[in-house]
Amino acid sequence: MNRIDDRFAQARREGRTLLIPYITGGDPAPAQTAATMHALAGAGADLIEIGMPFSDPMADGPVIQAACERALVHGTSVRDVLAMVREFREGDAETPVVLMGYLNPIEQLGYERFAAEARAAGVDGVLCVDLPPEESHDLVSALTAEGLDPIWLIAPTTRPERVSAICDVARGYVYYVSLKGVTGAGSLDVADVAHHVEAIRGRTELPVGVGFGIRDAATAARVGAVADAVVVGSALVGLIGEYAGDPDAGREAVAALVREMRGALDAPAPAPA
Repeated sequence: MNRIDDRFAQARREGRTLLIPYITGGDPAPAQTAATMHALAGAGADLIEIGMPFSDPMADGPVIQAACERALVHGTSVRDVLAMVREFREGDAETPVVLMGYLNPIEQLGYERFAAEARAAGVDGVLCVDLPPEESHDLVSALTAEGLDPIWLIAPTTRPERVSAICDVARGYVYYVSLKGVTGAGSLDVADVAHHVEAIRGRTELPVGVGFGIRDAATAARVGAVADAVVVGSALVGLIGEYAGDPDAGREAVAALVREMRGALDAPAPAPA
């Protein structure tokens, strides 16, 4: 078992829902990312997703697009993000780290080299947003050869047979996108999320994380009641952008939101009326 499997197994034993924050590597500046990762872990994050900044993040809304732009101003590359993970690993050997991004920068580096360098840096899994499973064999082979989990997105519109195909190649967990649209958009229908999560569970034994549209502690708690993990991105990235000129204050703000969400997820369910 790797760190991702260990963390989900521990949460299952404890009856906990994992909290997975997302931040963009290099935002607001490369020197700040490892410290922000430590702040997230200290506030109750169970697993951390790090975005590899890309110039055309088509699945992301304006908040994360702006984060990519801030990171790219500093020339942040995939290798720079790996260096941030290595720095984080100097003080945290336990918290799983998943890289999230787009295929082009990975192809530029080369699948085998990317996988080897990611593993050496302390990465546990990779989510490539724009790679369909039908075309994923080479990257998945490179990742699994290095013991890295390929993580996949499943959308509300994904056909049942395609859900099965995705689950066949996925490892670690699957990520259900709770909204039609980009990150940070819309509002959640938790009953609909629960329906889709149960359908996915009928096709895989992997844990199911839910993200997109989770903005506050109350929403995190509602989604956490039906999912194995809650993923929050735009709400945190927006705070980093708001405090871009004062990274210390930005870290305090994102840590405070993560603590609030962690508390909401851990609170006892209210008694039925």
